[in-house]
Amino acid sequence: MVSVSRETPEQTHERLRRVITMADLTVHDGVWCFEEFPADRPPALTADTLAVVRDSESWSRLVPLRPGVADVEHFGIFSFHFPAELDNSGFVGWLAGHLKAELGTGVFVICGSNRARGGIYDYWGCPVDLLAEAVVIVRAMRLAQG
Repeated sequence: MVSVSRETPEQTHERLRRVITMADLTVHDGVWCFEEFPADRPPALTADTLAVVRDSESWSRLVPLRPGVADVEHFGIFSFHFPAELDNSGFVGWLAGHLKAELGTGVFVICGSNRARGGIYDYWGCPVDLLAEAVVIVRAMRLAQG
């Protein structure tokens, strides 16, 4: 298990610069959206469901956009899997702030855990028309830090 560091802002920045180079990056094909379901009717989990979250009133399932679905936001998705020995604490805020400054818009992040693949992973969503630009920024950060 990784312990979370206590560090200065400069130390955090340097650590997270290493983290972005060591994480596995995947860009997911297609256009993605959230489908909503009432809280008393959880959605079915399908092979193409990336994430399911809920609040007190509804469930949201992140899935590929299906033909004929209207009135939903369209997202592009990329993800990171982090090695088990890597302290990635603060990564979401660090990268989200950088992407906000570069893209002029925010992102959403859904985190999970897969211990067989190292532990924590993140799905990142942005407006689909900004996905290519977001990926260019992330890849440049990975190259600049390596």
